[in-house]
Amino acid sequence: MRFLACCLCLTVSLHAAPDLILHHGRVITVDEAFRYAEAVAVEAGRIVAVGGNDEVLALKGETTQLLDLGGKSLLPGLMDSHVHPAAAMTEFDHEIPTMETIAEVLTYIRTRVAASQPGDLIGLRQIFITRLEERRYPTRAELDKVAPENPVVFSTGPDAMCNSLALKLGKIDRDFKLPEGHPGKVEKDAAGEPTGLLRGFAPTIKAPRKEKSPSAEDTHRRTLELFRDYASVGLTTIADRNSSSSLLSLYQKMRDQKELPVRVRVSMGLNAMSLWPAMVKSMEEIIQHPLTKPNVELQIIGTKVFLDGGMLTGSSLMSQPWGVSEAYGISDPTYRGEQKIPTDRLRQMVAKITGVGLQFTAHSVGDAAVAMLLGVYEDADRDGSIRGSRSSVTHCNFMQPESIALAAKLGVCVDLQPIWLHMDGRTLTGHFGEERMKHFQPLRACFDQKVIVGGGSDHMQKIGSFRSVNPYNPWLGMWTAVTRQARKLDRPVHLENALTREEALRLYTTNNAYLLKLETETGSIKKGRLADLILVDRDPLTCPLEDLPQTVVLKTWLGGKVVFEK
Repeated sequence: MRFLACCLCLTVSLHAAPDLILHHGRVITVDEAFRYAEAVAVEAGRIVAVGGNDEVLALKGETTQLLDLGGKSLLPGLMDSHVHPAAAMTEFDHEIPTMETIAEVLTYIRTRVAASQPGDLIGLRQIFITRLEERRYPTRAELDKVAPENPVVFSTGPDAMCNSLALKLGKIDRDFKLPEGHPGKVEKDAAGEPTGLLRGFAPTIKAPRKEKSPSAEDTHRRTLELFRDYASVGLTTIADRNSSSSLLSLYQKMRDQKELPVRVRVSMGLNAMSLWPAMVKSMEEIIQHPLTKPNVELQIIGTKVFLDGGMLTGSSLMSQPWGVSEAYGISDPTYRGEQKIPTDRLRQMVAKITGVGLQFTAHSVGDAAVAMLLGVYEDADRDGSIRGSRSSVTHCNFMQPESIALAAKLGVCVDLQPIWLHMDGRTLTGHFGEERMKHFQPLRACFDQKVIVGGGSDHMQKIGSFRSVNPYNPWLGMWTAVTRQARKLDRPVHLENALTREEALRLYTTNNAYLLKLETETGSIKKGRLADLILVDRDPLTCPLEDLPQTVVLKTWLGGKVVFEK
C-alpha cells in the first residue's frame, strides 16, 4: 500500500468551500492501489478532495465543519449484496432463542405449545440442522411427543419436517402424490410411510396460529430499526434479494420521507413456476416500474428466482449424488437434489429480463445448478446482454473450475455469502469430505480469474449483527474469507481458497458496487464519489487478524450525512 503524498483532487469549484473536512486520519481509499491518505473533503454529499492534511485543510472556508479523526481509520461505506429485510419482523411476537441442540428445539416448541391452544399451528423457521450439535432434523416422533395436539412444521429454507398432525392436516400419507413435474419430494421410510420430511414444498395446513399480526406502522418502525442497525456495523448499501411489492412500497415511503439510513437495491422475487402468461405479466410490471430507473437511494436492479434447493437441508442440485445420509434424511443413493425450474423456462426468463438490461439472478447453491444457470447465460450472451445487465449467480456455494472460467468469460457476477462457510463448514466437510469441499466457495480462483464476487450475508431473521440468522456483521464475513475458519472445526476449510484482507474488503466495497450497479457512485474514496464513509476503531488491513470480527464502527456517513454515531 502507498500513501497519497499529494492531494488527488481539488474542490469541484473555485468558489465553494467544502461542507466537511475529515483530517488527521488513516484513510483507506480502496482505490485501484489500495492507497492511504490523511484527509477527505465533502461538499453537497460528495467527495471533492482526498490527500494529505495540509492540502485538504487548505480548502476550508468559514462554514466548513472540521473533524479531527485522531489517527483512526476512515473507509468507504460497506455493502451487503444479499439481505432479506423482512427479518426485522421475525421476533415481533416473541423473542426466539438461539438453538444449537435438538433438546433446545424441542424445549422451544414446548413453550409455544404452552402459549397456544390445542390445534394451533406451531411453526419454526431457519434453525438449520447443520448448526445443531446432532446435525439432523428433529424426528416426527420427537415432534409428536412435545406437541401431540398441535400441528408442527420445522422448516429450513425450502424443506420441512412435520409432525403427525401436520401431515394429517396437510393430507400427506403414503398415497400422496405431487403434481406431475413438481420438483418436490416426500421422504418415506422402509414401510412406505412418510417420515415427516418434505423437500421443496410446504403443505397447506388449515390451522390457526397464535401470534400477533404487525400493523403497517409496526413493520415500518422495525424495518427502520434494522436499517439503522445495518448502518451501525458500517453498511451503507444493502440489496434485498427477494423483495415483494409491499416491501418495495415501504422502502419508497422511507425514501420519500428521507428516513433511509442505507441505500437500497432491490431484486424483485418472481414465482418462476406460475403459468407463462402470468409470468410474462409479472416481468412486464417490473420492467415498467418507475423504480427501475437509475437512482442512488432506491432502485430495482433486477429479479430473483430459485433454481435449486438448500445446501443446509440436502436439496441443492449437485453434479454428483449427495450420498445416503441420516442427517439430511436422504435414503436414495442416486439423489442429486432438486431442480426447481425447467431449463427452457429459465432460458425464457433470462432472455426477457436481461434483454432490457435488468439483472437476473437465481438462487443456485449446488455446482450443477450453477453450471446450468451459466449455460443459460451463455445462450443469452449471443444477444450481448449478460455483462451489461450485471446478471449473477446467487449463493454459488459449490462451483467447478469450468464454471468459474465461464463466469469470467461472460462477465457474470457472483453474489456469495462467506458466513455460510463459517456457520456450516463443519457439517458440510463431514458430509461431503475434503475432496468435494475443494469446490466450496472457491474465492481465490474467482479473484484470480477476475470474476466479480460480491460479499453478502443472506440475513434472514432477527435484528443484531451477530445474533441474527445469518449474522450480517461484515467484519466477520471478511475474517471468514481470509481465514476460511468454520465454527467448531479445528482446521480451515481449504485455506488455498482464501483471500487477502485487501481482497476481502473489496468483497464489501468495490466489488459490490459493481454488482449492484453503483460503481460510479460509491465503493471507494475518490473524487466525485458519494460521501458514504465509515470511521472505525482499528485498521482492518493491519490489526491482529483475530481481532478483525470485533471491529467497532464509530461513525457512519451516508452522502455526507451522519446516520450512525457511537
